[in-house]
Amino acid sequence: MEDRIVEFSDMLRQNGLRVSLSENVDAIRAVELIGIENPSFFKDTLRTTLIKRSLDVQTFDELFDIFFYGLRDSLKDSERRLIDQMGLSVLELQRFLDEIRNWLNRAENELSPLARALLSGDKGRLERLLRDALRRARFGRLQEGPQAGGLSHRIAATIAFGALEEELEDLKKSLEGLGMDPEALAKLSRYVELKLKELSQSIQNLVQQELRKTERNLRQRDREEYLFEKSFSYYTEQDIRRMREVVVKLARRFKNLLSARRRRARKGRFDVQATLRQNLQYGGVPFRVQLEKRRKEKPQVIILCDISDSVLNASRFMLQFVYSMQELYSKVRSFVFVSDLGEVTRLFEENEVGDAVEMALKGDVVDVYSHSNFGRAFQLFYRRYQAAVTGKTTFLIIGDGRNNYNLPNDWVLKEIRQKAKRLIWLNPESRLTWGVGDSEMPRYLPYCHIVEECRNIRQLYKVIDQIVA
Repeated sequence: MEDRIVEFSDMLRQNGLRVSLSENVDAIRAVELIGIENPSFFKDTLRTTLIKRSLDVQTFDELFDIFFYGLRDSLKDSERRLIDQMGLSVLELQRFLDEIRNWLNRAENELSPLARALLSGDKGRLERLLRDALRRARFGRLQEGPQAGGLSHRIAATIAFGALEEELEDLKKSLEGLGMDPEALAKLSRYVELKLKELSQSIQNLVQQELRKTERNLRQRDREEYLFEKSFSYYTEQDIRRMREVVVKLARRFKNLLSARRRRARKGRFDVQATLRQNLQYGGVPFRVQLEKRRKEKPQVIILCDISDSVLNASRFMLQFVYSMQELYSKVRSFVFVSDLGEVTRLFEENEVGDAVEMALKGDVVDVYSHSNFGRAFQLFYRRYQAAVTGKTTFLIIGDGRNNYNLPNDWVLKEIRQKAKRLIWLNPESRLTWGVGDSEMPRYLPYCHIVEECRNIRQLYKVIDQIVA
């Protein structure tokens, strides 16, 4: 069962779910305690140990049913058909299988594991052998059409289906020589014929199951690719519901880049002067390289996010991204604004991401029905919170810069730039529209270290390297 759990975990990872090695170990230990006798308990045990996020539960349930029940259900159906076709009751079939096992013990034939599993009706062993054959036979990406038949043939070749038929024919001759009565031998011949047909059907069922799984993976990738390129402005309700999965992957990338940067920072940069001084005794040849001693920094982030109607979909996505950033930095302070400005840091700390974003957007923090006024929001921030900006602060603004012809108060950004480590602006509008109409981006742009168009997820991926640098 350990191998099955590890294989299932790999299947979860292939479908975008995060499962670590330690969670695999937890699942195996938990199953050892709970057991596998109760299918419902078994499923709950794996779900509890392998799944961390509620949005992954539905995917887990679908994959669990396919992995653990898909082929086994078809094997059970085959067994029911076998009972009907042979005209036996369940009890009579069991007695017949016991009789076969007794004859097998008397026969001198060395049977393959597949032949023994097939004749003895060991469904669990048979499924494991078929799945192992699938892994060995699978090559490249599965698609509908001729490849389905090709994979079936490769599985049949992997399990040596032709040799299996010969093996069973030799067995029948051997049992006949041992004195098996003609009636029992005829029944065995019928049984073998039906079991070979069942095996062939099981191979086809396994291939179709694999095709469905692959199609779902392809649809998932196509859907993500579609979301990556689509402008936030044109997101539908269905797109918005899918955002969480994309945000999780985006945050994971952000976290990996940030961790790599911090590892490099701990080593320190090459110190030329110190290296030369240290190696004067060697004629300046740098035998002993000196690195700058790095002081431990606790980077801080302050985020201002525009939540006006004109950028609502972008704001929804960005707030989910902001939420995920909280665990990556020692201190993150988040603010939303339209005309008024309100802090949502505690809101994000105390609530689940979906609830926090909805509360921030529906007017619990600021009046979302007022007209955009970047200048007023900047002035309010400076008046109330400018002391929070230090040389360790990365200051991030998310908004379109459309100010409804109000005072831009760009002097606030000038003051912030002088104090902050970096000032970054992400604009969900096309760069071609900056400065057109009531857009004040030309006024704000000179005071920012980084200003990037960020209308879709693909563009956000590209600027993450700059944010982390």
